[in-house]
Amino acid sequence: MFIILILIHEFGHFITAKMFKIKVNEFAIGFGPKLFKIKGKETLYSINLIPFGGYCAMEGEDEASTDEHAFCNAKAWKRFVVVAAGAIFNLILGLLLVSIIVCSSNLIGTTVVAKFDDNAISCNSGLAVGDKITHIDGRRVYTPQDIAYAFTAVEDGNIDIKVVRDGKKVNLNDVTFDTLNEKGINYISIDFKFLGQRKNFFNVIVATFKTTFSYCRTIWFSLVDLLGGRFGISAVSGPVGVTATIGEAAKLGIINILPIMALITVNLGIFNLLPIPALDGGRLIFIFLEIILKKPVAKKYEGIIHAVGLFILLGLMVLITFKDIWSLITG
Repeated sequence: MFIILILIHEFGHFITAKMFKIKVNEFAIGFGPKLFKIKGKETLYSINLIPFGGYCAMEGEDEASTDEHAFCNAKAWKRFVVVAAGAIFNLILGLLLVSIIVCSSNLIGTTVVAKFDDNAISCNSGLAVGDKITHIDGRRVYTPQDIAYAFTAVEDGNIDIKVVRDGKKVNLNDVTFDTLNEKGINYISIDFKFLGQRKNFFNVIVATFKTTFSYCRTIWFSLVDLLGGRFGISAVSGPVGVTATIGEAAKLGIINILPIMALITVNLGIFNLLPIPALDGGRLIFIFLEIILKKPVAKKYEGIIHAVGLFILLGLMVLITFKDIWSLITG
């Protein structure tokens, strides 16, 4: 799965570079020693030993080059498109995976309360069958996925909900739910079922885009909530933790892997577009400044900033990996 996500990302860089006639020296999946390689007309294609990564090495990408087809000699807007294409291809893959998930489901999920479980307690706090949930603690929700995320890290099980009831907006304060605790995080136990709609061409298309948008919002809000202290480091997983989660999902069937895969590829797309040094988003900022200022930022300073960003990211990755391993050991 990682190889597919990496391949799609690097292929985005590769195909747009080729489209703009930018020379690609090597297209590789993985790092380290080469397991397989083949030389094309101008590009070396390789599969390497360590699968957690890959690269599309373009001529003049990180150094000066006199080649007229070098990355550094292409127009700024073309370089911007090439750098952004990897993340965009990840987002497109996420959209395609979500469409498969939606098409394979029996019904289209809504945010309307269909019925309560036998032991439900939220109905005692004002929530009723037929309510369309629109906001949770002031944050807009569009899909059941939005509601599931909004119901995480709620300490006491009490939450403010805004609904549409009989065409009117109703504010429900301190709606009470039972809670579950997993890995130190409290989750609200959803004690009702969502109303489902029969599928048709129109609502499948709408649901696909809404669900993908919800994935994007979940990733963005999770980053905001992480930085804001709502979640601790225990809520963050690296390749080791994600692989363990995928393994558990795979036991239940291949279709259960698709939502995780969709969330990860959307996560890769969004995270790579953030203005973080060493990532695509950081490089986009420098290209954008070049377009605005009509001249490039000195390579020396750009290199220093990316190096510091890479050092911090690698340190964070090591920390999270050790945390994941420790969690697996201790159960």
